[in-house]
Amino acid sequence: MKNSKLLVIAFLMLSMVFVGYQCGSTEITSAKLYISQKNWDKALEVLEKEIVKNPKSIEGYYWMGEVYREKGDVPKMLENFNKSLSYGNTFEKEIKDKKYTAWASAINKGSALFQRTTKMTDADSIQIVLDKSIAELSASTLIEPDSALGYQYLSYAYLTKNDMNSAIAPLNKLIELNKAVDGYKFLGEIYSANGANLKNEGKLEESKAEYNKSIQILEEGLKAHPNESELLLRLSNAYIGADRTSEAIEPFRKGVEAEPTNQYYRYNYGVLLLGAEDFAGAETQFKKAIEIDPNYDNAIYNLGVTYLKWGTYLNKKADEEGKVADDYKAKYQLALPYLEKAVQMKDVDAQTWELLGRVYSVLGMADDATNAFKKADELRK
Repeated sequence: MKNSKLLVIAFLMLSMVFVGYQCGSTEITSAKLYISQKNWDKALEVLEKEIVKNPKSIEGYYWMGEVYREKGDVPKMLENFNKSLSYGNTFEKEIKDKKYTAWASAINKGSALFQRTTKMTDADSIQIVLDKSIAELSASTLIEPDSALGYQYLSYAYLTKNDMNSAIAPLNKLIELNKAVDGYKFLGEIYSANGANLKNEGKLEESKAEYNKSIQILEEGLKAHPNESELLLRLSNAYIGADRTSEAIEPFRKGVEAEPTNQYYRYNYGVLLLGAEDFAGAETQFKKAIEIDPNYDNAIYNLGVTYLKWGTYLNKKADEEGKVADDYKAKYQLALPYLEKAVQMKDVDAQTWELLGRVYSVLGMADDATNAFKKADELRK
């Protein structure tokens, strides 16, 4: 009886060994050996045979995913890991860990490559390194599509490469995931730049559509980040570009109230008021901007333009009312020192010299007017 029990136990142990051996196929065993030797191609070869024999091989797909991870082929890695999980959760923990490792590696490599470009000077080399960075960061977003970090660095890389259209998708995703300020800021800037380019090409309707996209995204950004001054600044530029200045005046008045020492708010509010022919209001804002920053060239130029337009307005109004009045000349006199500063600025254009010539003419400074118009003609040629 005792011998019979021993025989049964021995039989059961042999059965367990046999069953265990059956669970690990020859192909899986060979694949593990090749993986330990880092012979990825041979490992894939035997794993493909395993999949042919067992199309629902949980372990086969797992190891195939692991090989592709080692080879750096993220789409293939994910495809095979997902197939393994679709047939069972035997390797669920291992797959989760491997994916995290792959994601961390891609983020670290991609961000390091991007940071390297900030210290480089050769344009061609920068583009090559940026492309490598983009490849790594794109892979990170495939592995962890709900992580904002990958989209953030990816959008920075595209922006640095000046590939604005490619930056739109990751910026939108960045906004979707965590309402990031940079997402709104850079996306709004891209649409505004598109609008400016189209306007220069004479495509006014298409231009306005792009500016309107910018306005929409920046207004959404300000709802999420009401105290973010740069969003407000970019919004003012988008409104001006879209010829919607009247709509922008009230929010920019509030912006100036909130940050009265912000010269950029003052300047942009002044531009809006000038567009609405509120000359006195524009004068106040431009003068405040110059008071804050005496070297603010745009504010200096636009204050001169404000006085010139103000004088022109008063002269036209007097003509319409049949009056003879010289008070408009006082505004031209006020414009003079600012426009004279403007023509000394870097990258001065023909239009600025022509505006100065008009002021000289009204003030009876004939020789100065002649010289200014001559300078404008030279610049045009």
